[in-house]
Amino acid sequence: MLKENTKIKLRSSLRIKILIVFVTVMLVVMMFPRGESIDSEVTVGSVWIRDDLIASMTFEILKDPKVYEAEKLNAAKGILPIFLRDNSIVAISLDSLARYNEYLSKLFLKEPALPANTTILSDKAFSYLYKLARQQRSLKLQRPLPVSRVFDISKTILKSIFQRGLLNSTYNEIARDSISIRDGKYENRFAKSVYLDRNSVNEFIKFSLGSQIGNNQEISETIEEYVSNFIKPNLIYSKQLTELAVKNAMDRVPRNVGIVNENERIVAKHDRIKLETKQKIDSYRIAKGEEIGFIGRSLQSIGNFLHILIILLPLIIYIKLFRGRIYRDNLKIILIACIILFISLLSFLVYQLNASTSIEFLILVPVASMLLTIIFDSRIGFYGTVVTSLIVGGLQSNDYAFALMNIIAGSLAAYTVRDIKNRTQIFRSFLYIFIGYAISILAFGFERFDSFNQMISSFAFAGTNALISPVITYGLIIFVERIFSITTDLTLLELTDFNKPVLKELAKNAPGTFNHSITIGTLAEATAEAIGANPMLARVGAYYHDIGKLLDPESFVENQTSSKNVHEKLSPEQSAKLIMSHVKRGVELAQSNGLPKEVTDFIPMHHGTMVISYFYAKAKELYGEENVDVDDYRYQGPKPKTKETAIVMLADACESTVRSLTDSDSQKIENIITNLINSRIDDGQLDESPLTFSDIKKIKESFLGILLGQHHKRIRYPEQEELETSKPEE
Repeated sequence: MLKENTKIKLRSSLRIKILIVFVTVMLVVMMFPRGESIDSEVTVGSVWIRDDLIASMTFEILKDPKVYEAEKLNAAKGILPIFLRDNSIVAISLDSLARYNEYLSKLFLKEPALPANTTILSDKAFSYLYKLARQQRSLKLQRPLPVSRVFDISKTILKSIFQRGLLNSTYNEIARDSISIRDGKYENRFAKSVYLDRNSVNEFIKFSLGSQIGNNQEISETIEEYVSNFIKPNLIYSKQLTELAVKNAMDRVPRNVGIVNENERIVAKHDRIKLETKQKIDSYRIAKGEEIGFIGRSLQSIGNFLHILIILLPLIIYIKLFRGRIYRDNLKIILIACIILFISLLSFLVYQLNASTSIEFLILVPVASMLLTIIFDSRIGFYGTVVTSLIVGGLQSNDYAFALMNIIAGSLAAYTVRDIKNRTQIFRSFLYIFIGYAISILAFGFERFDSFNQMISSFAFAGTNALISPVITYGLIIFVERIFSITTDLTLLELTDFNKPVLKELAKNAPGTFNHSITIGTLAEATAEAIGANPMLARVGAYYHDIGKLLDPESFVENQTSSKNVHEKLSPEQSAKLIMSHVKRGVELAQSNGLPKEVTDFIPMHHGTMVISYFYAKAKELYGEENVDVDDYRYQGPKPKTKETAIVMLADACESTVRSLTDSDSQKIENIITNLINSRIDDGQLDESPLTFSDIKKIKESFLGILLGQHHKRIRYPEQEELETSKPEE
């Protein structure tokens, strides 16, 4: 119980509300562009309507970020991969070859028979070299060569490889056609094919052997294998030097295209903004932002804070004065804040992209408009649209022309879902959002002399927005409902389907209660619309208000098809308990079927704390008034706390009583409605509901009109008496 009270206090705490607003504003402030003095955004083609803009300091005219980045990329592309020539590798490899030649010569000459192979050579190559060593004067070889000659050829080939240069990468691994060779303090550019790579070096060895020893394949393979053991790349790729060269080249690209001196005029009043002028203004803004220092930045942040706060203030005041149910629920306030922050984050990310195209139209303000309208109502949707659009305009360097575009498109988006009846309305949202943006683009495009291509680009991005926004909105609704425990009209609409298990079973097993509930639904929906309540909620609440009777339908008169009444055999207190049990059972049934709390509340609230008068009177007659406790015959409540639950309470009583009339005279119906409503008021049943006297008057008028229509008189047909009497079977 203590935890429940704590939750209630947290959901209505004023301190929590202030904290939510403060955190929301601070998060938006953090998304504002930094290091700039924020003035209104200028666009190419517009007219400078303020006084001449004079530079208060000397500053550089910065290049367009896109152009600057492109120039840096081109500079980086001009840098070739750098390879270092390592001459120490040549000396080490040739020395290793010489030492091994000497080792093999001693090994072969010392042994009368073939020694064990303990060398780096394969058995085949080792045997062949031994054979050459032992038979260098023999004529059995086609072209006998002494081992010393093999060693000389190997050394010559190895020197040739190092002289030409061997890369430590393959040609395919080098992205460029040319490379830069750094040899000491000299650096030269060559085609990479001038040098050997790991693949082409083998072909080079074979070619060299062919010119020196002819077609002797056996000795060629032996020398090729022998040389390969001493080959090491002497041209080594340096990633560090290459990256440093790229960085230096990019750093050497000038950031500016010129300088504006102090007291020089940047733009004159009534001049049209050209591309060069816009570059000067943007550069001046950045220079001023860099000059302001810590105190200036702090003041700017305070200004941003107040900027966002005054934008939010009208929405806060409206919710406080006219939407008490939202103001009293901090969870709903957090939801509104999350929606605003979501769109603000999109705006921040789009601004960071700094694209030259009309990518700002991908800031999905219509999503916020439709979410707020579906979750709350159209007025909250409209005010939320205005607030969100102004914040987006601020985050886009105070581009309030763009803010106005979003207000128009967002308002039309809210309009399309203000009375949502089904999810197919998404197609209407597509069209209206695009129309809103299209009209705005044309209006400001003609005004600013935008090019045709620029407007086409804007139309394309606006069309993407129009397609994406409704899809995201309808996709987010289910998550919002679950996370924030909110029931939207879409969910309520789904609950009106008579194929829902509870309603289907009610129609089958308790038809009287079902028909009564449907009638009450029609009555409650029309009346709720008349007094500004939620018609859909009133209708759904009426459909499900008596589902507890489903568990024992025969105990209620509207479901009794025979003349027998179960209450004839029960005492008044037993009958009262049986009647009251349908409330508890109904709540349990609603919860087990996952009905929203807003709908479940109708089950106990439509009876409030009323007394079951029929059985209370019967008990007093049987036992005497002094022996009867009225609380034993009173529903447990609670009393209606919303307009919708109060309407269903009154509609339930009036419809049931009027239905029991045999002579549905208009005056009688009016008297019944007035007396029943007055009795509920006198009994305090409406004390906790927000109904006003004006609402009560409208409720009476609505009930009277609908009930008179439902119970109007009909003429008797000539043969009606004959139809009403039974005939003997022939």
